[in-house]
Amino acid sequence: MIELDTTDRRILRELVQDATQSASALGRKLNLSQPATWRRIKRLRDSGVIKGQRLDLDKEKLGFGVSVFLGIKLATKGRVSLEDFERAVSAIPEVQTVEHILGLYDYRLRIVARDISDFERVLRRRIMTLPGVGDVEANVLMSEERRPGPIG
Repeated sequence: MIELDTTDRRILRELVQDATQSASALGRKLNLSQPATWRRIKRLRDSGVIKGQRLDLDKEKLGFGVSVFLGIKLATKGRVSLEDFERAVSAIPEVQTVEHILGLYDYRLRIVARDISDFERVLRRRIMTLPGVGDVEANVLMSEERRPGPIG
């Protein structure tokens, strides 16, 4: 674990909001020189605190108006390896995330679809045909508020 000071935390908060900011622009906001800002960002990357950058796409503008969280309980845990299930479900383009969880279900998936009938097609033709799928529970996302995370 790396020690983060107040400036490191401010850098992280800024980068969470807009990861495309240059070290120069970020330094101006935080009253730091460009080289000092760059060194801090490099240290955060090298230590693994910053793991990468992601492109945030507007799913609705791309035609995917429905997001569904799907809980899946595997019916035959001994017969289907978790790796095989994860590989198969990850190959489905509508599946955005695959989370192996502890609780009532074994997996939680985030699925995007054009509409409810499109989701039904994905569920019937792609998800339910995977080996080992038992019980499923679907929760349609109504709204979402993004939180920056535990930066402090």
